Amino acid sequence: MKTFFAVLLFAMAGSAAAFDHEHRAFTELLAPHVAWNAAGTSSAVDYAGLQRRRGQLQEYLATLSAVDRTTFDNFTLAQRQAFLINAYNAFTLELILTAYPKIESIKDLGSLFSSPWKKPFFRLLGEQRHLDDVEHGLLRGAEDFDEPRIHFAVNCASIGCPALRPEAFTAARFDAQLDDQTVRFLRDRTRNRFDAEEDVLLLSSIFDWYAGDFETGWRGAESVAGFVALYSDALGADAALTARLKAEEIEIDYLDYDWALNGK
Repeated sequence: MKTFFAVLLFAMAGSAAAFDHEHRAFTELLAPHVAWNAAGTSSAVDYAGLQRRRGQLQEYLATLSAVDRTTFDNFTLAQRQAFLINAYNAFTLELILTAYPKIESIKDLGSLFSSPWKKPFFRLLGEQRHLDDVEHGLLRGAEDFDEPRIHFAVNCASIGCPALRPEAFTAARFDAQLDDQTVRFLRDRTRNRFDAEEDVLLLSSIFDWYAGDFETGWRGAESVAGFVALYSDALGADAALTARLKAEEIEIDYLDYDWALNGK
């Protein structure tokens, strides 16, 4: 931890104006240590490789921690959202590495009375934070939040989560990256599929836990079914099923979530 705080102080001495909105340092870490599966629907993380480069990860985290609230508030919306998603994903990796390899799930870092997502172990925007602060407070809690696709971008280091990308999110490509994440996730039949025999749509629990975020009218979708209908091709839905989704005439059940570590 002493090394991390030394890096943080060094980063804070730099100019905030020089912040890299391409998040190149994060991509340089992700690219060789995160791999898509054959279908391109999920990814696996080489935590052992990241452990060997943990110092570089902490250097990147320090650049995030060095951004003050005023500077952050002057970022564009896409810059703020990309910043926060990258922060969530990068600090999650750091949390896993604090216990790796003696860990089988991020839940191992919590207990019956404490959540790993509520463990305040880093500073961001001038305050001590935990992961829930970033996802639910800074991202979902923002006044201009209306982006349900972020649920397919933040990664909780679990197999049930949408994939961790082998690259950082950037403002310049933010919309395309979010769409790509959404399509890849909905193409994964282990997590989202239509059971024709039972005539029921089986979706990830993410759509259940955050149903309200999919009911805001984003791109005309006012329900989980309506949102999924926007990506009917990825779901493998034909015209008839898509019409039923839009009309909210199909039963939806939610699948169990796999909290096993998304490692190689």
